[in-house]
Amino acid sequence: MRMLLNEIFIPQTIKLNLEGTTKEAAFIELVDKMAEAHPECDGAALLAAIQERERKMSTGYTSGIAIPHAFCGGIEDMIGAIGVSQRGIDYGTPDDKPVHVVFMLAMGEHARENHLHILNQILRLAQSDALMMVRNAINAQVAYNILTGFQ
Repeated sequence: MRMLLNEIFIPQTIKLNLEGTTKEAAFIELVDKMAEAHPECDGAALLAAIQERERKMSTGYTSGIAIPHAFCGGIEDMIGAIGVSQRGIDYGTPDDKPVHVVFMLAMGEHARENHLHILNQILRLAQSDALMMVRNAINAQVAYNILTGFQ
């Protein structure tokens, strides 16, 4: 069964005020949110997997978004976190523009078929007005409601 964005990104894993200005700092903040909301997630292992994936190839895209993602043991299907940076993060995107919204994904072995579907949903969201609505949301619940309505 295909997952929806609001099943992966929950209010507890949406951070609308990323404090760090580097992708490394953003990774740490978002992994902490995911590990706090999902005790089955080993934060240290996930951070290492995200960093390893990023070393292979940047997960920064155009439109001011990045989608760091990695497979991680202990996770059944897929979980995620969203971080918003109003200042922007120097991420090494193809258009050399800062990233303002980071969609982090952690996937278990059962997520292989959902992986591309979710990436496609995120990219569609990034090309719509919904991205700016998430970026300007006043709290995590509002951002979550935008994701729910985007389906």
